[in-house]
Amino acid sequence: MIKWKNLIFNILVPNVLGFLGSLVGNVQNGFEGIIKPSFTPPAIVFPIAWTILYILMGISSYIISESSSKDKNSALIIYGIQLLLNVSWTYFFFNLNWFFFSFILVLIILVLVIIMIRKYYKINKVAAYLQIPYVLWLIFAAILSYNVYLLN
Repeated sequence: MIKWKNLIFNILVPNVLGFLGSLVGNVQNGFEGIIKPSFTPPAIVFPIAWTILYILMGISSYIISESSSKDKNSALIIYGIQLLLNVSWTYFFFNLNWFFFSFILVLIILVLVIIMIRKYYKINKVAAYLQIPYVLWLIFAAILSYNVYLLN
């Protein structure tokens, strides 16, 4: 039985945090002001991709939070930490132009997400599988961040 209020809340949390992060991070102006590698997607791709990823994060966190597993709290703590780091990345990258730091931060987030997926997998395989696009996007983001660092 789906608890719709909890599901919607879990989906809204990462989306609202991501939106706030993009405002604080001054993404629109920051994206235009940097030299980007040729494989950088158009700017419109990023909010679409992140919205999808945040929805998947929310669904996964809902599944985990509704489980009866004794390990759910530690899994959700890792989720929360990686989400806060994810949101802070925008500020470091676009406002401060700390490109190398941002690259390292993406790698840290990637490691945390892999740990999170392992914890999710022990609790609910679907919740873990829903995070695979996020891992792939983080790998791409790391490559992109590193190349922005090299170019700037």
